[in-house]
Amino acid sequence: MARKITKKTNPKFAVRLKRRLRIRKKIEGSAERPRLCVTKTNRSLTVQMIDDIEAKTLFSMRTPVGKTANKELATQLGKDIAKASIEKGLNSVVFDRSGNLFHGRVAAVATGAREGGLKF
Repeated sequence: MARKITKKTNPKFAVRLKRRLRIRKKIEGSAERPRLCVTKTNRSLTVQMIDDIEAKTLFSMRTPVGKTANKELATQLGKDIAKASIEKGLNSVVFDRSGNLFHGRVAAVATGAREGGLKF
């Protein structure tokens, strides 16, 4: 998050970075209610459960290597992360979309996590 916006910064990235920083000012994960952070690339999705107070990642999951992430895989990833977090005794989380719009694969991860039993 130490990246700065300059004249050469891609405008789409600059908008997403501003949105991400604005969101992160308002939310914080704790040991009882960690932050569920979704990172999206062109091919994959990564989901992390983060305790911001201790500054450590509790656990993370990623879409299978070699498969391009789509909505179905994103929903399954949400269900898997929900199952793993409930096994560790974490029932509620704070959802962090990392500046991405709540649409498509990001929304599918959230839907799968809710179906898996997590509370936002």
